Amino acid sequence: MGTMYQQNAQIPFFKGLSKEQIDHIEPIFQLCRFQQDQTIFQQGQVAQFFYILLEGSVEIRYKPYDGPPLTVARLAPGNVFGWSSVLGRDTYTSAAITLLRCDVYCGSYINLKKMVHRYPETGDILLDRLAGVIAERIRSTHTKVLSMLKEGM
Repeated sequence: MGTMYQQNAQIPFFKGLSKEQIDHIEPIFQLCRFQQDQTIFQQGQVAQFFYILLEGSVEIRYKPYDGPPLTVARLAPGNVFGWSSVLGRDTYTSAAITLLRCDVYCGSYINLKKMVHRYPETGDILLDRLAGVIAERIRSTHTKVLSMLKEGM
């Protein structure tokens, strides 16, 4: 993959990291390509990976057991998704479907754990950034779900 350091500037998640830190992080990820209208993961599927969208557009859909799927987020390049594994969940709580052809970094939770133990300083930075991304998404999803509920009243 060797180009992760050059792409660093384009991805907010990696912004400001040193070449050495990027070298620590690189083994966590592999570059994956998905075609338009392809399912990256299904709701309920075993959660082993998290993803960083490099190019394209992804829709996150949640299906309540008693209703049709709801679009909870549309993601642009730079967004992180599929972080159920990072939160220690066994399965994904939503599905991710590509709206366009997409390039993503597919991150292994197992490799993330190894990196955090091997390079604690880099690990702390990465975990802090993941926490920020997850907290922000939960806030925006909460707002979206609230407005959907109000529309139905």
